Amino acid sequence: MTVTLADVAARAQVSPATVSRVLNGNYPVAASTRERVLKAVDELDYVLNGPASALAAATSDLVGILVNDIADPFFGIMASAIQSEIGGPGGRAGGERLAVVCNTGGSPERELTYLTLLQRQRAAAVVLTGGAIEDAQHKAAMDAKLRKLTDAGTRVVLCGRPQAPETGAIALTFDNRGGGRELTEHLIRLGHRRLGYIAGPEERTTTRHRLEGHRDALAAHGLEEDPRWTVHGRYDRRSGYEATLELLRRDPSLTAVVAANDSVALGACAALRDSGLRIPDDVSVAGFDDLPFSIDAVPALTTVRLPLAEAGARAGRIAMGREEPPPGGITSVRGELMVRGSTAGPRG
Repeated sequence: MTVTLADVAARAQVSPATVSRVLNGNYPVAASTRERVLKAVDELDYVLNGPASALAAATSDLVGILVNDIADPFFGIMASAIQSEIGGPGGRAGGERLAVVCNTGGSPERELTYLTLLQRQRAAAVVLTGGAIEDAQHKAAMDAKLRKLTDAGTRVVLCGRPQAPETGAIALTFDNRGGGRELTEHLIRLGHRRLGYIAGPEERTTTRHRLEGHRDALAAHGLEEDPRWTVHGRYDRRSGYEATLELLRRDPSLTAVVAANDSVALGACAALRDSGLRIPDDVSVAGFDDLPFSIDAVPALTTVRLPLAEAGARAGRIAMGREEPPPGGITSVRGELMVRGSTAGPRG
């Protein structure tokens, strides 16, 4: 049975005119109303009338790329590499494909909304980058949404995100746990025993995996983790600065700080300098990701290099059907420890 615009209006408890305004985007609509309409569209699997309806079983030339924050080099590098493999001819009737970067701002609601919009547009492919949100309700909604997309013929690739079993999505994951373990082991081998850790947001899979790797290294060397030595925050420089001051307040005797990513590590370095401490003479600092600025920091940052551009390009090729998916639909990409001047053995 064909779902009509009136059906969507009834489900969303709005007028058909309001539904039309939301779908056409040509008139301002309250955010809560818009979300309600889009939810109804999703639940009823409504397809626009006209050409879109005639092509309901096909896909368009649109490719969606979901990122947490396009201003963050971690996501910018991957999005650029993905788009480089999407551009050019090869769409329907040999036409150009259109890549659309969707900036979620870390919002679970925006993540689902963008996927709904891409489903409505019959996107040829969708690539989701970065860690997933660890919330059971959101995960169930995401899995259902991804399954709807793949069932409709959309290729879905997860780049740097854990596999979503039963969704039909292809996953290129990063070995965040292994990288976190190797980074902390490097500091332990240098002689550090009092290590502060600045973790990312608690609800992110990337945060948990990197922190688990850090804890695995401590346990393997018989070191107890002091709860005072771990602080959670955002994946940005300001968070690193504030968290480092908090760590120093809790325990001024720390000899090393491990940061959730390189942006956080830069903030940690600034806080240490402002506190009159030298890097690495007084306190060593390590990051994660090896973003372009890491080698230009003073001193250059010890970090774990993730092949962001390479993984993004591969995700783009898989999304376009120009490269075979990995066996079993998942592969884990390892990072490489980059030892630079920001880490050294503890003094005294």
